[in-house]
Amino acid sequence: MTVHFIGAGPGAADLITLRGRDLIAACPVCLYAGSLVPEALLSHCPEGARIVNTARLSLDDIMEEIAAAAAAGHDVARLHSGDLSVWSAMGEQLRRLREMGIAYDVTPGVPSFAAAAAELGAELTLPGVAQSVILTRTSGRATAMPEGETLANFARTGATLAIHLSVHVLDKVVEDLTPHYGADCPVAVVWRASWPDQRIVKATLSTLRTEVGEEMARTALILVGRALGAEDFGESRLYAADYDRRFRPVGAEPRFPETSS
Repeated sequence: MTVHFIGAGPGAADLITLRGRDLIAACPVCLYAGSLVPEALLSHCPEGARIVNTARLSLDDIMEEIAAAAAAGHDVARLHSGDLSVWSAMGEQLRRLREMGIAYDVTPGVPSFAAAAAELGAELTLPGVAQSVILTRTSGRATAMPEGETLANFARTGATLAIHLSVHVLDKVVEDLTPHYGADCPVAVVWRASWPDQRIVKATLSTLRTEVGEEMARTALILVGRALGAEDFGESRLYAADYDRRFRPVGAEPRFPETSS
């Protein structure tokens, strides 16, 4: 018996890996975070599967469901939104499973920041503009931020910021970032990226507050940085005609002569 933790993607039902889809179809038990996972994914569950929405369950309740499945010898598909590597509450479940001696594996999913960037048609790392993306959030009721992990500290790097779970404190976000990025820095807020009711607001730090409506109170991602909408940037050397690389040797003495033939 195995618990398969599956990243269900950002919202669109077809933004799930083939592995994730096939695991759902093979498991007689499916536990899904109903507040964020699209119900269309449940169509992959086998006929007669036990399907449980965990949105109203406590961690103890979830582990009881898994323990019951383990006792029956049933594999479990555990669906979380986005990708499981960040803000998924997977870690505490894995710790419990290790204590219980129950096997598990993890299948990654499309993260919300990647879906948001795709909807914007944006590369978040542009030559000479930004080469790092910082995934972060602000303190909330569920989890406080560690000391030192502040928006101001991250902003000092000039990297592109993908700020999750923070649209409800937009004034603070603008206040903390403006001294470092400048009031004219591009910002995009993507609400429910890839869902049918997706909404996108493009603004600057100075105009953001007036552009964002009250309906974007949750499930919104804030992207901040000069890479957003930039046109004045250099081209990558990767595809430069004179750039010598393993799969495209250039010059009389290429770095990788064994591939030059």
